[in-house]
Amino acid sequence: MAVAARARARGSPLLRALAGGRQPPPPGVRSIHEGPDTIDELLDRHLTKKSPSPILDDDAAEALARRRLTSSRREALGLYRDILRATRLFEWPDERGVPWRDTLRANARREFEEARGERDPEVVARLLIGGRDAVDQALERVADASRRMVQAEEAKRRGGS
Repeated sequence: MAVAARARARGSPLLRALAGGRQPPPPGVRSIHEGPDTIDELLDRHLTKKSPSPILDDDAAEALARRRLTSSRREALGLYRDILRATRLFEWPDERGVPWRDTLRANARREFEEARGERDPEVVARLLIGGRDAVDQALERVADASRRMVQAEEAKRRGGS
């Protein structure tokens, strides 16, 4: 508490904030908890705008393009790995006897291969966002089904005992 008292006495805004006194944000500044109202607003906030780029020589332009592709490539590979991890949960076979895991992996591979040549950053970002949402929804559905099965089993035990 001595540190807090010294911080208040010194008048350092950072130390005052750390010592306990929360101040409201300045007018016009949105809190992080006041999320975007629409998907478009979210995309506008997080996607880079196409602005007239400064004139770059060939080397600088190539380096910039590589940096953008490396970032997108890293995100795409992370999404692909997450899809492969998520497919481990789909062990049951389809009507042909093929495990869903294999079907889902083949479809993911095909879609990633189809989008491999895409160079437009906005399209790539939309594909990544859509893929991430699809994985999250699939995992949520699996988790819900698992919860329902556990609840049914518990109800069965209670009713049968």
